[in-house]
Amino acid sequence: MEKVKMGIIGAGVWGETHASIYREHPNAEPVAICDKDEARAKALAAKLGITQVYTDYHEMAAKSDCDAVAVVTPDFLHADIAVCMADAGKHMLIEKPLATTKEDIARICEAVERNGVRCMVDLHNRWSAAFNVAKQKIDDGTIGEPWTAYIRHSDIKWVATDMLKWAADSSILWFLGSHSLDALRWFFNDEVKQVYSVKRVGILKELGVDTADVYLTTVIFQNGGIAHMENGWVTPNGNGNVNDFKCSVMGTKGQVNINASNHNLIQIATDECMQIPDVMVTNMVFDKCKGLSYESIRDFVDRLVDGKEFRVTLEDARRTALALIAIHESADTGEIVDVVY
Repeated sequence: MEKVKMGIIGAGVWGETHASIYREHPNAEPVAICDKDEARAKALAAKLGITQVYTDYHEMAAKSDCDAVAVVTPDFLHADIAVCMADAGKHMLIEKPLATTKEDIARICEAVERNGVRCMVDLHNRWSAAFNVAKQKIDDGTIGEPWTAYIRHSDIKWVATDMLKWAADSSILWFLGSHSLDALRWFFNDEVKQVYSVKRVGILKELGVDTADVYLTTVIFQNGGIAHMENGWVTPNGNGNVNDFKCSVMGTKGQVNINASNHNLIQIATDECMQIPDVMVTNMVFDKCKGLSYESIRDFVDRLVDGKEFRVTLEDARRTALALIAIHESADTGEIVDVVY
């Protein structure tokens, strides 16, 4: 079997993660890297043995023999790259969200359909063992019909102030709310009908990052299900985990509760602090990528090889992104907003 030749657009931390996973995968091979920062792209290429280095994705699309690309750029830059790659006949794994405007969402979907390429968005909660087991229990009727739900997926301040240089051009709804809403749609097996959201601004602005601190959102589904969604990136930096992540689904016959913040598997204590290393989401074991957020990337390659439908379809990603746009609109206007697909 010939290996899937992968190109990566974006040579940051997560771009390196993609490249590493493709190198590990028995049916994939990272062959090209693209980043506007040539030195960073060359450094990653040298580290992982990637032979093709580009600073312009148009040149990559025209010259590289890659079969597929991973778009690992800030969320608001996805659309032009995705359309270019679709026009070049490249399959795509796009980091979440699909895009951040209705126009860009439509452009990507049109280009994918027109060129007959395959596209998946990396909404990786579905690969979380806890979320996946919860979904199984919902689908087999253990808790009855999903009736209400609550999900909180937030980050510590460091993510907005230090990790992401582009946080002011995005929002926590795009960064984590996309995962939250995809999980809710998956659990309810339903589409969002209406949203009402409020936000609070100020903490991050004082720290030099001009973006909202937190959004509190009510989500109403077409079949009557109701969920509350909380997303912020102002959790104190001293929190034991980067993520503050909890979810509860109440059904007509039972309830499922998830606490993905505190695994209690390992703690490291010194005189200065207590550390709770991440062994669930992203970690290395014998120099290989382990954790739930890596499994979605591997699964993308698996589905290219076997031809089966992606576990997160392009339509899933489109509907999640459009609902998130409605949430932003509601938080800005103070009104209930109907979600139009």
